[in-house]
Amino acid sequence: MTHQKTATLLRIAAFFLTAVGIAMVIRRTLAIAGLIPSFNPSGAAPFDGGFAQHPVLTFMHILPGMLFMLLGPWQFMPGIRSRYPLFHRISGRIYIICGYIVGASALCMPFIMLPIGGVNEAAASILFSIFFLICISKAWWHIMQKNIAAHREWMIRAFAIGLAVSTVRPVIGLFFAFSGLPPQVFFGTAFWIGFTLHAVVAEVWINETKP
Repeated sequence: MTHQKTATLLRIAAFFLTAVGIAMVIRRTLAIAGLIPSFNPSGAAPFDGGFAQHPVLTFMHILPGMLFMLLGPWQFMPGIRSRYPLFHRISGRIYIICGYIVGASALCMPFIMLPIGGVNEAAASILFSIFFLICISKAWWHIMQKNIAAHREWMIRAFAIGLAVSTVRPVIGLFFAFSGLPPQVFFGTAFWIGFTLHAVVAEVWINETKP
């Protein structure tokens, strides 16, 4: 498969996962507001219960996260960069600011809320939150140094990790459908699978497209 076809498939996947992420934010917002019931499999504790107990932290995480996912795909479209450089620069700054808010709030969440997947989920969240913040910081540093190639690489890593939460949900769905295990057992594993998969795909694409 050529790079052009692969790039097209990755853009389609990015827009699809962005749509999944936006749907997740809308659903969680409605659940916290009490407008729709929280997901409650097999009579277990509602998934949105912990988020509803900490709405400020939750909205600090999901609302900038939605903006991060919306702006992300446009950062990697050459036509946007060349035709609308001012939009690219301004949206890029908003993207990075949102990234810091998302990463910092994600890092705090396991210490404030009880993760559904326990220590396993908390470990994945903490590790990839730190890595995500490093990616955002490196992307910002390199663009300030006018190192466009390095900036691009760290932006790809940041976007891949930020978008991984949208992949975690289908993985969780597969566990529900086929494993027969309670969510407390497989939630952490689903987080590791989703985030690791995105990190690997990002590295492969970076190495395949280096000048």
